[in-house]
Amino acid sequence: MENLTISQVSRMYDVTPRMLRHYEKLGLIKAGRRQDYAYRMYDEEAVRRLQQIIVLRKLRLSLKEIAILLGDTEQGESLRLLQGRLAELDDEIESLTLIRKLLKQLAGRLGECRRRQTQFDLLEDAELAEVARVLAFPKTNIKENASMEELNRAGEILDRSLQVRILRLPPCTVASYHYIGENPEEAVGEVMTRFVQESGLYEKKPDARMYGFNHPNPGVLENGIHGYEDWVTIPEDMEVKAPLEKKKFAGGLYAVMTIPFPEFQLWENLTRWVNESPDFQPDYSELGEEIMGGCLEDHLNWVYAAHNGWKEDGLPGQIDLMLPIKPRER
Repeated sequence: MENLTISQVSRMYDVTPRMLRHYEKLGLIKAGRRQDYAYRMYDEEAVRRLQQIIVLRKLRLSLKEIAILLGDTEQGESLRLLQGRLAELDDEIESLTLIRKLLKQLAGRLGECRRRQTQFDLLEDAELAEVARVLAFPKTNIKENASMEELNRAGEILDRSLQVRILRLPPCTVASYHYIGENPEEAVGEVMTRFVQESGLYEKKPDARMYGFNHPNPGVLENGIHGYEDWVTIPEDMEVKAPLEKKKFAGGLYAVMTIPFPEFQLWENLTRWVNESPDFQPDYSELGEEIMGGCLEDHLNWVYAAHNGWKEDGLPGQIDLMLPIKPRER
C-alpha cells in the first residue's frame, strides 16, 4: 500500500485530522514526511495501527487503555485491563436488566389499575422495588430483595453516559485569531496561549472562556488543508494587538454536550440529538461550512490552564460541543 496523506486517511477512516495528530502526540501512531512533500504521510504500519485504534474505540476503550494494549508486549497488563472492563460491563448489564424488569412490572401494575378503573399512585409504594411484591408475577422474574440502594447504584452506573443540555450564551467581547494551514488548531492555540500569559487575562477576567471552530471545515479548500479560529472572552474595554482581532459575539441558544478530548466524532451524536428533538431544531449560520455552521467548541478550563503554563494540575481534557438551536417550528 502506498503512503497516504493526512487528508486521505481522514476521509478513508472518518477520523478528523485533529484526532490523528493527537494520536501521534500520544505515540499511538507515527507519521512521516516525504522530502518533496510538506504534509504528513502515513505508511501501511501506521494505517494498521489506526485501524486497531478505531476498533478498540468502538469497544469503548479509552485512549490510555488503548496505549496499554498496543504497547504491552507481555500482555499481562492488557489481560487485567480487559477483565476489568468486562466487570464494568457486567455491572451495566445487571443495572439495565434490573431497571427493565421493574419498568415491566410497573407497566403491569398500571395495566391492572386500568382494568379495575382505579388510579395508580407510585408514591403509595415505599420504594420502587416494592412494586415487585404487589404484582401477580412470579418472583423469579425480578432480582430478589431489589432495594432502593440498588436502584440508586444502577442509576449512578448508567448516568456515566453523555448528556445534552440547553444553554444560552450571553453577548460578549472576544479576542480572535484565525489561521489557515497545517495544524491550524495548534497554531492558534500557541498564539492564544501567549496572549493569555502576556496580558494577564486570568487576573482581569477569571471567568474567561475559549471557544474554537473550524474556519473553514476540512474538505472545503482544494489543497486539503483547513483553518481554525479561536475566541477568548475579554473585558469589553480591553485592547488587543495584531495578529489578534477584537470582535463582538452576539451569543445565542445552544445544545451542548461535554466530551473528553479528542472524541470529536461525538459531534454526530449531538447533531442526531438535535435533529430528533421534539422541542428544538438546528439554527446553523448561513455561512455553513465556512465557519462550521456556527457551531462552537468550548475548551473547558483552557484560560486557567494557559495562564498556569499548562502545568499538570489534574484538570481533565474536556470540551463542550455547542450546536446553535432554536425552538422547533410547530
